[in-house]
Amino acid sequence: MEVGCDANWGELVRQLEYKAEWYGRTLIKIDRYFPSSKRYSNCGHVVEKLPLNIREWDCPKCASHHDRDINASINILAVGLAVSRGAVRLATYCGATVRPEGSKSRRAGAILAQLLCQEAIESPYQRC
Repeated sequence: MEVGCDANWGELVRQLEYKAEWYGRTLIKIDRYFPSSKRYSNCGHVVEKLPLNIREWDCPKCASHHDRDINASINILAVGLAVSRGAVRLATYCGATVRPEGSKSRRAGAILAQLLCQEAIESPYQRC
């Protein structure tokens, strides 16, 4: 799969979906408002603002130092694992409606992201 610098995000997602289907894999898409960089993957603390030029920071809650990109990848993996084990469905999470299917609500997306991440932190290998 070749994706040039000028390819748009939708095309990249389309190609990933195609390749996942081709190889019999599941592509798990994380909500766009999921705070993958802002939430510390160890303790769950979320910083309010984290400008893109800040690449490393110390958690004010647990005082641990972390790298923005590594932390984001750990958070995304945890949510992906929660989805793949069946704890998350399109519009529900552990039986509670968190975002109506097709909703573009930023607040609803933030709620979904918060619930997904909290579940992944508290019980990364257990089902609801």
